[in-house]
Amino acid sequence: MEVNILVGGAAGQGMETVMNLLGKALVREGYGLVYTKNYMSRVRGGHNFSRLRIAGGKPWSTVESIDVLVALNEETYNLHREKLVPSGRIIFDPGHFTLPEYEDRGVPVELQKLAEEAGGKVMANTVAVGALLVLIGQQGETVEELLKETFADKKGVAEKNITALNSGMDAAARYCSACFTLPPKNESEGMLFIDGNQVLGMSALASGCRFLSAYPMTPSTGVMNYLAAKSRELPVVVEQAEDEIAAINMAIGASYAGVRAMTCTSGGGFSLMTEGLSLAGMIETPLVIIVAMRPGPATGLPTRTEQGDLEYVIHGGHGEFPRAVLTATSHEDAFYRLNKAFELADRYQIPVLFLSDQNFADTHRSVESFDFSRLNYNRYLAEEGQFEKPYQRYRLTESGISPRILPGQFADQVVLVDSDEHDENGNIIEGAEPRQAMVDKRMRKMPALAEEMDEPDLYGDPHPETLLIGWGSTYGVMREAVDALSASGVKTAMLHFSDIWPLPQKRLRSLLPAVKMSCCVENNCTGQLASIIRRETGLLIDRSILKYDGRPFLGHEIIAEVEKNAES
Repeated sequence: MEVNILVGGAAGQGMETVMNLLGKALVREGYGLVYTKNYMSRVRGGHNFSRLRIAGGKPWSTVESIDVLVALNEETYNLHREKLVPSGRIIFDPGHFTLPEYEDRGVPVELQKLAEEAGGKVMANTVAVGALLVLIGQQGETVEELLKETFADKKGVAEKNITALNSGMDAAARYCSACFTLPPKNESEGMLFIDGNQVLGMSALASGCRFLSAYPMTPSTGVMNYLAAKSRELPVVVEQAEDEIAAINMAIGASYAGVRAMTCTSGGGFSLMTEGLSLAGMIETPLVIIVAMRPGPATGLPTRTEQGDLEYVIHGGHGEFPRAVLTATSHEDAFYRLNKAFELADRYQIPVLFLSDQNFADTHRSVESFDFSRLNYNRYLAEEGQFEKPYQRYRLTESGISPRILPGQFADQVVLVDSDEHDENGNIIEGAEPRQAMVDKRMRKMPALAEEMDEPDLYGDPHPETLLIGWGSTYGVMREAVDALSASGVKTAMLHFSDIWPLPQKRLRSLLPAVKMSCCVENNCTGQLASIIRRETGLLIDRSILKYDGRPFLGHEIIAEVEKNAES
């Protein structure tokens, strides 16, 4: 039992307002849901739409079928009508367009006229929320509370919006009241309605991040916006740099000075950051970089999704130096995994790349409140008596990790770093032997770092015949595909990577050779994870299921490809 809603129109018509307001209200009522956005890279015009799936338990992804279509313009109806189920309903404004005579599923609501009567046409989206509430059999009290909270500092605005809400409910009730039955509510209380960028911003703050410098670049900007919004009430400094070169160098400087620091960007911005990335590697300064992927090359599709930068972040930057690459999978896991990124950066004194993408960044889900007691905060700074004097920033050690102190931490010790190759003291060198010794020192961190990487999550049949392999934001849709394939009688499981570099291999080596068919599911053209697995382990994956049109996978697409490959 579930209800799927699509709201579409031109950019600027308020789809996001409708979905956020409805989504927050339903989550407060206890429903499980997921909401995704599909939008153009322009301020106004062009066709945008959002999907909201209300399902029992914990829905992981949206689907193509539509129960309620909110068509804010005629283009939306024309583009999506074929996906509307026979019993579906279409909310539309008869003042803007009319449905064909044969279309008997319409719910005409004069969105703009009712909004103007309530106090302004900008409230047309609130009228639409009221109409949606009636169709799914909900009352308006929770939405009214949200409107009062949202406009608490704007006199009279909440009341006007409540009038608009009730007008929408009354208008829709003439045609269809409680046409759809919602699934049972979740038993968990205090659910959050949150998108991926907000998850990462919250995790960064809870992990002790106190400085972020970044240049706005879709789809990473939401992380910066979240931290900036909190900067007046929490001890975090947010700097919008003039470009990505400045952003990463500011973050490195802040980390060198002693605060946990981070920057965030997308592929094009990361290109500008790679010299700074190598600097962090050379001077062994902890740094976390969120790279929220979108399709390239160049500007590509700025508001779409892709997993095209995996190989790039593993090998980006000149020279050889240790790094870790972690990824955002589900909202729940990403909250704790970004905390791990900060811990690894501090412990091993390395840059840690954290991969996200537009699909993860912009997807809202209902999730249980996070357990902050699971987070770690260790600075791994040397205290008095834990290092030899005089202090050497790059002392050669068996582990490759030199004792780290901060400038000024001890008045009688000097912290000397240099971007040129250097000796243990930090002085510039040219000799062959000290150069090799310093490279070996840095790279000695890798074996221990590899042991820190979590094995991929195994979900589904413990002894599968068909194995799906994936990483990053494909987690939810792959999980639902595994459930559907298993229900059809196919013994299916998935291995899904959250930690990618250094590549964890134990579970791969034990499971992959035993299955009849393996498929790597990736939002890219070349099967980058499959290539890394082949290169690092010698194991071959039978098939690649690839999608690179800028849109995330839908469950039926993965299922169809698995079934087709099984027949071939």
